[in-house]
Amino acid sequence: MHERESLIRHLGVPTGPDEIMDEFATSLATSTDFLYGFVNVFLAQQTFVGLHNPPPDSGHMILGRSMSLEHGWCPAVVRRRMALPLHDVYANCRFAGNYVVDAVGIRSYFGSPLIHPETGITLGTVCVIDPDVRTLADSRRLLGLVKSAGAEVLHTLIASANDR
Repeated sequence: MHERESLIRHLGVPTGPDEIMDEFATSLATSTDFLYGFVNVFLAQQTFVGLHNPPPDSGHMILGRSMSLEHGWCPAVVRRRMALPLHDVYANCRFAGNYVVDAVGIRSYFGSPLIHPETGITLGTVCVIDPDVRTLADSRRLLGLVKSAGAEVLHTLIASANDR
């Protein structure tokens, strides 16, 4: 954790709400047709520096900017250092019993790690979540979109550090 926090500081990665990262989260949610999109930095808790929520009048929960490291599926993505496609979270008993399933009513998750290319340190994730199950057939396309967004976010964060 200390190495990650040091690298985040060194790179100047946002540790609070960031307009550019919000735009990435919105673009990802829009391209995947998911209600929620995130750019997630792992600190003492998951910090959503980029966040896209559904409209306030949609009837869906509006999420805040942070969450425990024990909740959601992004901690698994960070640990395994690989993307995680869950077209239906109930299809995998390891991921079905999750706080986010019950609290927010989420049924699908697609996430990809943000791994710094020189150090190999995972800074966080990009991900989308939605209350609707996705088809297994559409999983490859959705996973590709999430991975591409992750690569673009990582490039932006590194380029921004190099510009300083």
